[in-house]
Amino acid sequence: MIPTDDETHTHNEMPRELVPQLVGHAATISPQAIAWSGGGRFLTYAELDGRANQLARHLRSLGAGPDVVVGLYLGRSAEMVVGALAILRAGGAYLPLDPKLPADRLDFILTNSQTPILITDSQGANRLPRGQQRKLVLSTDANQLDASPLSDCLAGPDNLAYVIYTSGSTGSPKGVEITHAGLLNLVNWHRRAFQVKPTDRSSQQAAVGFDAAVWEIWPYLCAGASIHMPEPGLTLQPEKLRDWFIAQEITIAFLPTALAERMLLLAWPEKVPLRVLLTGADTLHHRPSSRLPFTLVNNYGPTECTVVATSGIVTPGPTEDRLPSIGKPIDNIKVYLLDRHLQPVAFGEVGELCIAGIGLARGYLNSRELTAERFLPNPLCKEHEPRIYARIYRTGDLARYLPDGQLSFVGRLDEQVKIRGYRVEPAEIVEVLNTHPAVETSLVTSWDHCSGERRLAAYVVLRPFVSPQDVRLRAFLASRLPEYMVPTDFVRLDSMPVTANGKWDRAALPLPNEGNSLREEAWIGARTPVEERLIALLKPLLQIEKIGVEDNFFLLGGHSLLGTQLIERISQTFGVEMTLLSLFDHPTVAAIAMDVERQILAKAEALEAGKAQDGISSLSGNA
Repeated sequence: MIPTDDETHTHNEMPRELVPQLVGHAATISPQAIAWSGGGRFLTYAELDGRANQLARHLRSLGAGPDVVVGLYLGRSAEMVVGALAILRAGGAYLPLDPKLPADRLDFILTNSQTPILITDSQGANRLPRGQQRKLVLSTDANQLDASPLSDCLAGPDNLAYVIYTSGSTGSPKGVEITHAGLLNLVNWHRRAFQVKPTDRSSQQAAVGFDAAVWEIWPYLCAGASIHMPEPGLTLQPEKLRDWFIAQEITIAFLPTALAERMLLLAWPEKVPLRVLLTGADTLHHRPSSRLPFTLVNNYGPTECTVVATSGIVTPGPTEDRLPSIGKPIDNIKVYLLDRHLQPVAFGEVGELCIAGIGLARGYLNSRELTAERFLPNPLCKEHEPRIYARIYRTGDLARYLPDGQLSFVGRLDEQVKIRGYRVEPAEIVEVLNTHPAVETSLVTSWDHCSGERRLAAYVVLRPFVSPQDVRLRAFLASRLPEYMVPTDFVRLDSMPVTANGKWDRAALPLPNEGNSLREEAWIGARTPVEERLIALLKPLLQIEKIGVEDNFFLLGGHSLLGTQLIERISQTFGVEMTLLSLFDHPTVAAIAMDVERQILAKAEALEAGKAQDGISSLSGNA
């Protein structure tokens, strides 16, 4: 039996006021309450509201208004929150742009979005490519802003609130257009479902270009609660993040699946301020212990459905029976499990998860064909139903109904994968990889490494007479794609395996190993005891047997999470301190060894100097 309409969605009336107005009300009620804090700085609601109003008035004078996309080239910061609110207050839609984006990808997004205005800071202004956009540098232009009050928001529910670019199956990123109605629905459901109050303290950890950041900001600012940003790198260290949650008295937080699962394994005090831990973005494999002092909630939703489409509490207990579900639809959302003819599958059978409701994106920015391909008229919408259910979004995800009516995620229809919570289209990587002059053809897929981590692998056929040491494919991709889209493994093939029908045979692809991996540096073994011990630390961490001193930690499959573990092991082994920043700057074994040896030598010299000073003091005392 397929769940009834009442079981597959919940209808709730929404307030008439939009998000920027709700934040304004919170500022009126508690102007001196903390709205945002981080890095030793904080913003009260009065300061947030006042600065956003000033910037919004200036943005309007530059042409910002309904459906005008304004770029926001800022990292996680007070300025980012002020800028986003100002754009909404001006009636425009904000486009978050991570300052870590490679120049080519940033240039594509700016060209595709046709944004006329870019908000940034002095550091960002130096990195931005030259273009037609009007650049508003907050640090230098702030004094020129009009401080007079601003009239009401010009946007309506159907106007755009924000645009976020995701990986695209066509080979290029695609800009997802989210309306004010969709954003308001997310905010309203979240405040109701988790009883968000002004006394709540939440955390903000997601990168600005990741749609989880939307969820981490607006529900709390609309409720008059406070948002707290941990120090960079803290989110990569579960024990320290737990301690930060407790010290900061965080009551509700979101963590991507991989990090949330690590937090579940930690020991927690019997009583902590944290009452709800939200997770999502990947398949959850573990249930919480009954001893954990907070509730775990698993969530599912593509960017095209305003962050969250389904949600459900994860009950404690073993996972042997089945993986935790992705819950049921949130307010004003319907889900359908359909076959290839867009007809409902039988209860318990697997079908494509299709979504309808107020959270659906308007479509893809400046891409009518792609919009028409993924957003379709709803063949199951009844005449009496509200128009918000007239369209469906085909997610490409497969799911089935469980006996209790909740949804179980099964997998994908296509090649799309999730890497550390980010949605990745392998076709986009192939599109870039095939532009390298040394590459004849390529294929990118994902595989489960023995460490339990899901990795990207690129299979490459090089052009004749090309030396593998000359191609440097990783560096080539890293200059054009975000870090999470650069494959961990590169496998060289003489030719691609094909099926009897002439199609590429993915099942025949070899798993990456030491023998077939494409190495871009000549192998040089350890030359010093420190290098030897470092390699011994790296082997079990990276699950690689042969590591040379010129090998790059990140190009061997390392990332920030593994980097944190490496730093901890180096500290325990050598008694020296390293940071993630220094690891990023000097990622080879040889460079790390030089840093370790320098610190060991400095400690030894300081110790000798101390002994000499003690000797002088002793002689002086005897005299």
